[in-house]
Amino acid sequence: MTMRVRILAGVVILALIGAGIWWWIASGRESTDDAQVDAHITPIAARVGGTVLSVPVEPNQEVEAGAVLVEIDKRDYEVALERAHAELADAEAAAIAARAGVPITSTTASSNEMTARGGVEQAEASNTEAVQGVDVARTRLATAQARQREAAANASKAARDVERLKPLLAKDEIAQQQFDAATAAAEASKAATESAEAQVKEAELGIRVAESRLVHANVGREQASAELRGAQTTPQQVEVSRARADAAEAKVRQNHAMVKQAELNLEYATVKAPVKGIVSRKSVEVGQVIQPGQPLMTVIPLDRVWVTANFKETQLEHMRPGQRVKIEVDAYGGREFTGTVESLAAATGSRFSLLPPDNATGNYVKVVQRVPVRIQLDEGQDPEHLLRPGMSVVPTVYTR
Repeated sequence: MTMRVRILAGVVILALIGAGIWWWIASGRESTDDAQVDAHITPIAARVGGTVLSVPVEPNQEVEAGAVLVEIDKRDYEVALERAHAELADAEAAAIAARAGVPITSTTASSNEMTARGGVEQAEASNTEAVQGVDVARTRLATAQARQREAAANASKAARDVERLKPLLAKDEIAQQQFDAATAAAEASKAATESAEAQVKEAELGIRVAESRLVHANVGREQASAELRGAQTTPQQVEVSRARADAAEAKVRQNHAMVKQAELNLEYATVKAPVKGIVSRKSVEVGQVIQPGQPLMTVIPLDRVWVTANFKETQLEHMRPGQRVKIEVDAYGGREFTGTVESLAAATGSRFSLLPPDNATGNYVKVVQRVPVRIQLDEGQDPEHLLRPGMSVVPTVYTR
């Protein structure tokens, strides 16, 4: 009886020890079947439109980074590039001319200002001379008029003397010689009067000429002043010239950008693989006319895949980045891969859904949420690239 008790006690103790070991091991693991393989899925879209000339890849074909996927007709883009180069050359020539025009404008404007100042000074001198000429002509006129009045008075006196001497000559009271002298004096006075009248007319004509010169001098002075005012806009003219040069430089930069854009468009006519991967969802064919932004295919790189496991929130208490993970893949009969926990998502999966739940309205029913956990495969686990995005897996995280 004692032996049986001992054996039974030993069995119970062993069972308890086994149960304890099992509990310790099981409590240090977290597993879920809500997990799948993920990878970067790179969509390939057209950057430019045109007619497809060739598609040198097939669905599920592996391509290297930089491999040609689609060839679009380039002729339109080659013409656009040539036109952009021509416009750039024209803009550069215009910029060179505009830059050369700045010092020319500055020099010419300064020279024009100096010339205009000289013209103003000359016009002022001419005006002063014309004013003086008018004054001199008026003085001459006044003198000529005085002489005319004097000559007229003398002629009148001489004529009266002749008239008085005629009766005396008839009575022989005076000598013939005296009468002839009086007659000659009268004729001389008359001639002097005519000469004085001519001098008056000449002086009057001189005044008209002097006044005409004064008018022309005033006009010339106003014109010279206007030219000086125009020439004094030298700084503004230089600024305008510099602004034109700056605008020409901006046009050159704009055309440089147009050339670069044309070069990019020509380059975009050849669609290349951005990464190494497998071609999938190919939807483009030869002869098809495509538009910018149109999806053509996808390239999936399989050299770096990971596992996204949606663990319940109650399983995350002891889960941390860096913990060891065992991954069973359904597609290969439960073949195991190893990895590590890389990171935990910042929110539950429901928060990223199209219509996230709003627990603040209506009746509330508590639902255990799931949090995506990213698991990175260890180096060299999938050299044959057997894992494909979307495959179901069962990861087990060792939290101890």
